[in-house]
This record gives sequence, structure tokens and C-alpha cells, in this order.
Amino acid sequence: MSQAVAGREAETAGPAMPRHVAIIMDGNGRWAASRHLPRIAGHREGARAVRRTIEAAIRHGVEWLTIYAFSSENWRRPAGEVLDLTGLLRQYLRTEVAELAKNGVRLRFIGDRTRFDPDIQNDLAQAEAGTAQNTRLNLIVALSYGSRSEILGAARAMAEAMREGRLDPEAVTETCFGRFLSTDGIPDPDLIIRTSGEQRLSNFLLWQAAYAELAFLDVLWPDFGDTHFAAAMAEYARRERRFGARPG
Repeated sequence: MSQAVAGREAETAGPAMPRHVAIIMDGNGRWAASRHLPRIAGHREGARAVRRTIEAAIRHGVEWLTIYAFSSENWRRPAGEVLDLTGLLRQYLRTEVAELAKNGVRLRFIGDRTRFDPDIQNDLAQAEAGTAQNTRLNLIVALSYGSRSEILGAARAMAEAMREGRLDPEAVTETCFGRFLSTDGIPDPDLIIRTSGEQRLSNFLLWQAAYAELAFLDVLWPDFGDTHFAAAMAEYARRERRFGARPG
């Protein structure tokens, strides 16, 4: 069998496990409302679900896990809720990073971190530096992130490189463009999970999700756990990824 044919068969074969899982963590507010609790209670419970999910990803042998923690649109929420969310982020960075580091998790943040307070920006940088040598799981946290803004920023950076003569327009490819994205060096997600029953990407990894498998789960994010993660893995394993090709 030729190498080319073998490669095509490998592309169309049913995968055992995704290398990169990305999650849109939705449903914190509805979880709290259904229990007549303030929204911050749902966000706090959602943070506990993040811990469970990281543990599940490690158990299932996932190499990359990306979580959509705070979108660029979330800044439009009421000031009190934004304050609660940034406060929870501040607390998480100062209480959880050491445990993540001990468990071999490498942290990386994508998005416009300049919108956060200076102390949070400093904590983000320290978390990345302090876990940079870990290899058990790569955890990507999307904060103040919006995919359209990311793509627009990449296009501007590429145009500037062309204007300065650092980039030949004839040399531009999809791979070249990807180097200008905030996910440079990160493999595209194989599987994107969204909780709460909603079925949309909500401006999350639009370029990178071109060939991702999508799994929409009815569970609200604070209730998400290993059982749901395992179910999504099993669903992924049943699918045939063809990348536009077909068997034979």
C-alpha cells in the first residue's frame, strides 16, 4: 500500500480519542436561576465543573483542552456580574494554579487580556510562566476572547507584515495565516462540546473549528462531569472524520 493511500485511509478511519477537546461552558446562569440563587452561585459551581473536567481530560488521555471562560461579549453584561466574574477569575488564579502545576498542567491564555485589571494580567502571566514546563495536559483558557476579533487582528498583522516587506503575498497559505492567530502552535480542536442544549459556536474558534466534530449536550455546565465527558468521547469515537474526502 502506498504512503498516500495509507494516509487517506487513516484520515477517514474512525478516531479512538480526540487529541484536542474544546468546550463552550454554558448554563451557569440557568443553573442558578433554577435553584433561585444569584448568578454568581452558578459561576462558582461552574468553576468546580472546570476542575472535574480537567481531571477527566487527563484520565482520558486528552493532550489539549480549551475552555471558553469569558467571551469578548461578556463585557456587555451588567457591571455587577462582570465584577463577580473577574473576581472569581482572580480567586481561581490565586488558589488553583499551584494544584494545576502539581498535576502537570500547562496553562495558556488566549484573548484580549489588556481589558483586565493589571493585577489579573500579572497573575495570568505568572500562571503561564510557572506552568510552562508541564506536559501532562495543555490547558488553554479563552478570556475576553472573540474569534472574529482574533481573525481581524490576524489579518491586520498580516497586512502590516506585507507592507513592511516581511511577508510575500504569494507565500500566504492557511498555515501561514494560522501563525498570526492567538492559537499559533496549538492544534485545531478535534471535538467541540457545548453544554446547556444550545447549538451554536458563539464566536468561538471559528477558523480553528473548520473540521471539528460538534457535540451539543443538554446538561447545564455546573452539572457537567466525567460521565458527560466520557459520553462525548464515545460519540466522537463513533464518527467518521473524512475532512472532505470519502473512503475508497
